[in-house]
Amino acid sequence: MSGSGSSGNVIAAICNIFFPGLGQLVQGRLVAAIIFAIICVGGYALWWLILPAIIAGVCHLWSILDAATYKGN
Repeated sequence: MSGSGSSGNVIAAICNIFFPGLGQLVQGRLVAAIIFAIICVGGYALWWLILPAIIAGVCHLWSILDAATYKGN
């Protein structure tokens, strides 16, 4: 990929809007995808505890920004 703002990064960021970690998976970053997915899905599943849901929301936004600004190799 050619860097931040490239079409691949935009597609990855859009993928992350629908499912956290999917954009990292599209970029070929399996470990980051798994970490983002576990934190976000786990936090959203525990929504009634409030704090995990807030952490999941912040992590979800972070996953979108991470995919959008990924520089690659």
